[in-house]
Amino acid sequence: MMFERLLNAATWSRLEIMQEIRSDDADQRLSRFLVDLHSGYKDFYINFSSVNNEGRIVSSSDAAQLGLRVENKPAWLDVSISGTNVELVSPTEEEGGALLMRASVTSSVTGKRLGHLLLTFDWSEVYDVLDQAASGGGRTLAILDREGRLIAATKDLRQRGLLFDDALADWRNLATGKTPFVRAGAPAFDSEVIVGTAPSRGYEKFAGFGWTTVIIQPVDQALKPVHRMALFFLGLLVLVILLTFPVATRVSTIIARPITALTRFARGYMRNKILQSPPSAKGGEVGELTESFVKMVRDIDQSQQNLLRASKLAVVGEMASVIAHEVRTPLGILRSSAQMLQRETGISEEGRELAGFIDSETERLNRLVSAMLDTARPRAPSYGEVDLHALIEQSVAMLGGQLQKKEVVVTRSFLAANPVIECDEEQITQVLLNLLMNGLQILDHGGHIEMATRDDGQYFCIEISDDGPGIDPQERAKVFEAFFFRREGGIGLGLAIVQQIVSSHGGDIEAIESRLGGALFRIRLPRNQSGEA
Repeated sequence: MMFERLLNAATWSRLEIMQEIRSDDADQRLSRFLVDLHSGYKDFYINFSSVNNEGRIVSSSDAAQLGLRVENKPAWLDVSISGTNVELVSPTEEEGGALLMRASVTSSVTGKRLGHLLLTFDWSEVYDVLDQAASGGGRTLAILDREGRLIAATKDLRQRGLLFDDALADWRNLATGKTPFVRAGAPAFDSEVIVGTAPSRGYEKFAGFGWTTVIIQPVDQALKPVHRMALFFLGLLVLVILLTFPVATRVSTIIARPITALTRFARGYMRNKILQSPPSAKGGEVGELTESFVKMVRDIDQSQQNLLRASKLAVVGEMASVIAHEVRTPLGILRSSAQMLQRETGISEEGRELAGFIDSETERLNRLVSAMLDTARPRAPSYGEVDLHALIEQSVAMLGGQLQKKEVVVTRSFLAANPVIECDEEQITQVLLNLLMNGLQILDHGGHIEMATRDDGQYFCIEISDDGPGIDPQERAKVFEAFFFRREGGIGLGLAIVQQIVSSHGGDIEAIESRLGGALFRIRLPRNQSGEA
């Protein structure tokens, strides 16, 4: 959460509108921007202001602060994010306080500092995170800075008045890494407590903050579940001893006969492969076992029958492929005839429209037939060394006319050191064209597609992203299924073919959200099909 807040400060301070700090009417334009910013982030920030080098507020989300001078308090912590320095002023020492963030604003022309962007972060958000993490577990959470001062904690410690106090500083000094320790709970608790600590890590910039997360739980409360479990098992042991002898005799007579009958049933099926009358189940565990076993045998028998039907359907599929091949020829004749009719001068408008229908529908049927053939009988890849950067450029050039017509911009970001891998050039071209067409058809005029490559160990990674509407997270796993589509006029086989080709190359493909806001398709292909480095 703190990383997001610091990133907000660094990002917003570099916006073009922040250059308005040096203008005389900054309080109008820039203040409107800060008011809109506060409206969208009011759950996290109390106020936004911009201050010039003289320390005067020239714009603010709170009009009452315009013209006021800001005290230049010393920085509590500072961090550099993407070249922008962000300073933090120590949180105010009261319940639900605030943390002031100062981000430098530099001139885009001279590079000199114009002033600061001030963000007043609602520090109570940190308290809410800790309270939620500790809820229901009987734990107390606290955060200590590098001086051991308690800067945030759950409600029980805040109510004890320990906020912004160094009373727990020695707890931080006793931290030995991953091993929790037991100590006296004073001044936070009246009894001994178990304490676990961990320094801030995960974001490299925060490692220098020296923050430590402390988890505290009273010893007696931590051991309650263990005591309850010990009593439970002791009672269970006594009960088992009391019931063992009378139950053992009864169980031995109940189990023997059904098990014998179940054995005869299984041997009869294995010998004749014919389902006989199942043994009767009289309830109890043996009855459940009998029912489950009989069901399993029936499922096996049903699976064998399904396998037989599937083999018959496979023959039908082969026949369908042959028929599909034969259908393409008359479809081509129909389309050519319709195109010839459209060029006739004497044809009526209604006839021309009907000929257009024939042209478009035969083309759609031809695409469906082609997709069915690719799905039903994919050929094995023919491997060779291919420069994928050149192949990407070629694929983009092949769709240049359609991209230009929709004014879609395609940018490239080739970061892979060596673009040459072993693959089937024709099939990978089909993959690239299918994904580009998929993005082109979903984008509005003026859209943006980005083609990027990078190295990923022994794999070559291709990422194709756009700024379209994206894919619903619940549907990302389904987009590669045959006949699944959301676009009007689609047939749902393009992405299924893409996955089939990528899998046949020993790679994988996934659909996620892109940084442009739309969909991102990430393809990983092995560089060498022989497995050698």
